[in-house]
Amino acid sequence: MPEPRIRPAQARDEEELAVLDRATWSTLHAVAPRPQPPYQPFFDERHPPDEFLVAEAGGRLLGYVRLTRPTPLASNAHVLTVQGFAVAEEARGRGVGRALLRAAVAAARDRGARRLTLRVLGHNTPARRLYEAEGFAVEGVLPGEFFVGGSYVDDVCMGRAL
Repeated sequence: MPEPRIRPAQARDEEELAVLDRATWSTLHAVAPRPQPPYQPFFDERHPPDEFLVAEAGGRLLGYVRLTRPTPLASNAHVLTVQGFAVAEEARGRGVGRALLRAAVAAARDRGARRLTLRVLGHNTPARRLYEAEGFAVEGVLPGEFFVGGSYVDDVCMGRAL
């Protein structure tokens, strides 16, 4: 697989990102039910293309990360959060997720953020390992916050200084 190129998402990426998002749905990370037709648009007024970075290689989108503000409050404007992160199955374990996460850190710095946060389900060990390797630390745990796949799952809040 060629080295992925990370770039800002564009409106023309919508359909490919929607297909990728549905293909990567899993109880390992999803707290909402599996999407069913008719599907909602991938981009909308709350999720515009300019909040997304995509990984592209060989003319295909292999993953995305969404970087947004956690709240609209001015007192919280120095914080950005990862709210959406997916890597195609065939691209996992090949550095695509790490490249996306590093690009998100760089983009957050470029946007003037001082902190980057995210939330991850407690049983998502691969994602937690990646986040920890990239400098994120557990800042809080909400025990049994979600009921997913027949089990109560912790919501783990992680963050890092920029």
